[in-house]
Amino acid sequence: MKKISLLAPMLFLGLLSCSENKPTIQNINTMTAADTLSMVEVLDPEAEKLVSKDSKAEILGEGFVWSEGPCWIKDQQKLIFSDAPQNTIFSWTAKDSIQVYLKPSGYTSAVPRGGEVGSNGLIINKNGKLVLCQHGDRRIAEMQAALDQPKPEFKTLADKFDGKRFSSPNDVFADSKGNYYFTDPPYGLEKQEKDSTKETKVEGVYRILPDGKVELLVDSLTRPNGIIVSNDGTKLYLANSDPAKAIWAVYDLDKDGKLSNGRIFMDATKNAATEKGLPDGLCMNSKGYIFATGPGGVWIFNPAGKHIATIKTKVATSNVELDDTESYLYITAHMYLIRMKLVK
Repeated sequence: MKKISLLAPMLFLGLLSCSENKPTIQNINTMTAADTLSMVEVLDPEAEKLVSKDSKAEILGEGFVWSEGPCWIKDQQKLIFSDAPQNTIFSWTAKDSIQVYLKPSGYTSAVPRGGEVGSNGLIINKNGKLVLCQHGDRRIAEMQAALDQPKPEFKTLADKFDGKRFSSPNDVFADSKGNYYFTDPPYGLEKQEKDSTKETKVEGVYRILPDGKVELLVDSLTRPNGIIVSNDGTKLYLANSDPAKAIWAVYDLDKDGKLSNGRIFMDATKNAATEKGLPDGLCMNSKGYIFATGPGGVWIFNPAGKHIATIKTKVATSNVELDDTESYLYITAHMYLIRMKLVK
């Protein structure tokens, strides 16, 4: 693995373009050959422990502006996911298909503004509450209502560091100790890094401690995006959504939450030049395999860090989530919600 320069230059990324027209949301109850968005490219036979080379993803819904932040609610057997441009969280269940779950999801002010104002990354914390990355309100927030009775009532967990407002928190991960790790690129600001309201000088990676204190962990990535902590709590993985430096980075994480030995986990910059999408959301299964959205679709890495397969999609792919039994991989991909059946 290559060492990451902690003095990496700032390289700015234009937001992935998406339609400004209001979409017509469609529920997809059957899959036909024409509906298929994916194929599996197997690079190592080990991958077939997870996904069949003949598998095709099902389209569960389409017509979103930019689907993001899938989050599985075990007790309800429900997936929720963000559409940031629509300021809405949608839900999907096998029974009810696509429904509006929460609106507004990321911007609660009555003052009109541009940019991608809705929620992005979503997680369920150890107290069973929904935690949201809110672009428009520029904060990490906790929904105060119950998961089965969602309401746009939020408590701020963090919205500033050193007195300066975050730009637009993008993705978040909660560890077993009650810490929240999150990324803060400028995608939700109307003019992104050139926006007059941007207060921070860096595109930061932060941690919220259980007592509410906020720490800056990484300030050298150009577009930090997806974030997870390994199952054993010893590594922090980050996606950098910059076409000029399209990488996944990994850091060693000690018991006190301090990072060291930052290095490139995988460099996909060459792939980003020819395939749709950039390193974005990621998740890890119970055996340590990583599913990471990137150029061309979803990259699958084994626990040793080897790239063993790619779920190739025809559109830019933003994020992934597993259900509680790890039977399905749910994928948000541009205007679609899709899922892939996994090998059990």
